[in-house]
Amino acid sequence: MIKKPDILKNRAYINGMWVSAESGKVFSVVNPANGQKLADVPDMGKEDTEKAIEAAFLAFPVWRSKTAKDRSKILKIWHSLVLDHCDDLAALLTAEQGKPLTEAKAEILYGASFIEWYAEEAKRIYGDIIPTHKEDARVLVTREPIGVVGAITPWNFPHAMITRKIAPALAAGCTVVLKPAEDTPLSALALAELAQQAGFPPGVINIVTGAADSAAEIGLVLTTHEKVRKISFTGSTEIGSLLMKQSAGTIKKISLELGGNAPFIVFESADLERAAEGAIICKFRNAGQTCVCANRIYAQDSIYEEFAVKLAQRIKALKVGAGDQEWVQIGPLINGQGLEKVKMHVQDALEKGGKLVCGGKNHDAGALFYTPTLIRDMNAEMLLNQEETFGPVAGLFRFGSEEDVIRAANDTPYGLASYFYSKDLGQVFRVAEALEYGMVAVNEPVLSGESIPFGGIKQSGIGREGSHYGIEEFTEMKYVLLGGL
Repeated sequence: MIKKPDILKNRAYINGMWVSAESGKVFSVVNPANGQKLADVPDMGKEDTEKAIEAAFLAFPVWRSKTAKDRSKILKIWHSLVLDHCDDLAALLTAEQGKPLTEAKAEILYGASFIEWYAEEAKRIYGDIIPTHKEDARVLVTREPIGVVGAITPWNFPHAMITRKIAPALAAGCTVVLKPAEDTPLSALALAELAQQAGFPPGVINIVTGAADSAAEIGLVLTTHEKVRKISFTGSTEIGSLLMKQSAGTIKKISLELGGNAPFIVFESADLERAAEGAIICKFRNAGQTCVCANRIYAQDSIYEEFAVKLAQRIKALKVGAGDQEWVQIGPLINGQGLEKVKMHVQDALEKGGKLVCGGKNHDAGALFYTPTLIRDMNAEMLLNQEETFGPVAGLFRFGSEEDVIRAANDTPYGLASYFYSKDLGQVFRVAEALEYGMVAVNEPVLSGESIPFGGIKQSGIGREGSHYGIEEFTEMKYVLLGGL
């Protein structure tokens, strides 16, 4: 139950005002655990998005002119307000997204950490004085805010993916137009309410909500409008590629955090208990609906059978149910489309020789629940090997040599996150260097944090979020030559 109802908003937020769509249209937000409607929110389109961009454009000169310390103060107030509302924000997140309440609370704190981090980084956007190439001149290099930022965020982490994008943008002096996922707009609107309370001037943060059918229209305006200078998107590679093409006409700076196909490798030298626990955390967090979760689990021949038993025991013990129950570890999938993809991947794996160890069916907790599943004896021909499953299904592959598994792990167009377990120090360095991924976690199942550069290579994206590198994505470099000295 939400104790502070001030965070419950059912209208969009443009230029410091809570507004409806110009068309008057709305769409429903439902709880995936039970199908109950939570709210109707504005279904916006081209005209609404253009108004938000204009508001952000007019607010930009005022916001960028504030000192870094002044921007930092407002960000710190926002951070404090998020922490004060942590329980309510988590309850709201669970209601619209479905993840267990313990995970929702962890996400709120994780999201808040980016606000705190970039409140400090606002004061550390440094430049350079470069040795001059002319005797009577000096060379200065500065970093300046890029301008209006269009941000598009996903439903699987509806709080943290927002703060990870817009906190550095705001800290750098940019203004923002945000399009949250249609399944989870309430978390975005709650953050906007707390930002308003924190003192962000009108137009600095704008939230444009829209149903699935309106997403393409909103995205097209953000990517083609000449007053938007930066696009930041998290989602599928297919949509990221489209947004990149659309942004080309106005030569926007772009950051993309896209699909993954993470390998999770267990070598024979590994601590198998620790590896099995790590696989559960990495694979089944948020019911497997994370871009960095283990999608392909590899175990070496000599320990394959033992590891399969340990993994199966833990998967069978996972508790499934509505996320607002404290004992729940696995909540529902976000929608019917997500459920159908999971079922398709399981059926495909079994038809191509995989052996079902546990799960493999809908769960009686509700229409969008799926039983945590383990399929062994996987092979490269299966869909699960080639695509993100985005569900509570673990596929276990067997491998022989280090060279074999590196080749298999890299045999994908994606390159976001990767994981492996080994006690062999030489192997640790060899494999970490050989894996073609933007992020490699060794003997650890969770690699996210506000101080690390999050992002991938190949078709998993462009740019980095988090760390001191993240704020540079929202700046432009300027060179100034001072002559006649």
